[in-house]
Amino acid sequence: MSMTYVLATSNPGKIAEMRDILAKLGISVISRGELGITIDILETGDTFFENAALKARAICKVSGMPAIADDSGLVVHALRGEPGLHTATYGGESLTSEQRCIYLLSKMEKAEHRAAKFVCTIVCAFPSGEIITATGECGGKISTAPRGNNGFGYDPVFIPDKMTKTMAELSHEEKNSISHRGIALREFYLALETYELSVREGGKKE
Repeated sequence: MSMTYVLATSNPGKIAEMRDILAKLGISVISRGELGITIDILETGDTFFENAALKARAICKVSGMPAIADDSGLVVHALRGEPGLHTATYGGESLTSEQRCIYLLSKMEKAEHRAAKFVCTIVCAFPSGEIITATGECGGKISTAPRGNNGFGYDPVFIPDKMTKTMAELSHEEKNSISHRGIALREFYLALETYELSVREGGKKE
């Protein structure tokens, strides 16, 4: 890819994951922190797409560069879709990731069916006002206790389909190959290829 993109997230775990996956796809990125961007962006959207678009557009406007944002969350069927859009603050703003996992497990204590999925929507906003987007999902179930020290967020309590390990027990390579974010970013890469091709062809016509 010919351009450098700025990552709209300030989450260290997401930055590391996205940088690793995108680097393998040949996409050059820089974090908003490296550019000194410290603005707060209110996530007032009603969908993962809307929140990702809010973040991507805001960082694109401030930086003047194409910006990649993601909004992602855990959707638990027994909890009627919770935590969903509130994944990052589930149980209270002040909780640590470990405490959020414990809180989730407490809500699932009597649940017979533990099916869940991680969802990730990627949005890239360009200075031209155009956007491209992609979504990825990873199905699985909620474990009965936290396991593993890798990853971040709810990884210690999420067991992907066809696996016995939690996300936090997988290596980074294993996780990125099946995760919602990995799937979304690979779909985004294909959309970006199509976008860049259309830009080049448009330039030739002029």
